[in-house]
Amino acid sequence: MDIAVFLNALTGFFVIIDPIGAALVFHSLVPEGEIQHRRKMAFKTIVISIFLLVVFGNYGEPLLNQLGININSLRIAGGLLLFYTAFNMITEKVEYSSATQKKDISVFPMTIPMLAGPGALTLSILMFSQSGEMSADIAVTVGILTVLSLTLILMLLAKYLKKVIGRTGDEILRRFLGVILAALAIQFVYDGIVNIAG
Repeated sequence: MDIAVFLNALTGFFVIIDPIGAALVFHSLVPEGEIQHRRKMAFKTIVISIFLLVVFGNYGEPLLNQLGININSLRIAGGLLLFYTAFNMITEKVEYSSATQKKDISVFPMTIPMLAGPGALTLSILMFSQSGEMSADIAVTVGILTVLSLTLILMLLAKYLKKVIGRTGDEILRRFLGVILAALAIQFVYDGIVNIAG
């Protein structure tokens, strides 16, 4: 396994998925007393997210080739999309309101757009397309699994997490991660322009 690729994937997915923020949103969407329902929603969300990120990451580039879209064009478009996501992370205020009724939140809004939204899917394609080597693909997959496993743990412990970090802590973390994501987005745009020009 390529450690450098793994660390790159781990950082990128941790920033864009934001496990702590996702867990706090999850906590507000599922009634607190429904422990079994909370557990079911958490596991279902993670399984769907892993499937989408790994499958779309591996087969997204061939699909783009069929549509006549160059991967460098996706790098630029994806970078701009990630920058937009980062801008929202830094400037938007997130509203938390407690849920009172049981409903399936695993696909929307938890998987799409929170954990496997356009930004994460674009990042997945870009990470898998950077190298055709098996060790790099394994590293990216392990990076995705690590971040989503951490997200699952935090979702299951969301009640305690909310008490520890609170809204202020989440606001600070969210904005800090937004700045890192903005830098990652600019790097994707730069790589795309350099590759097209070269």
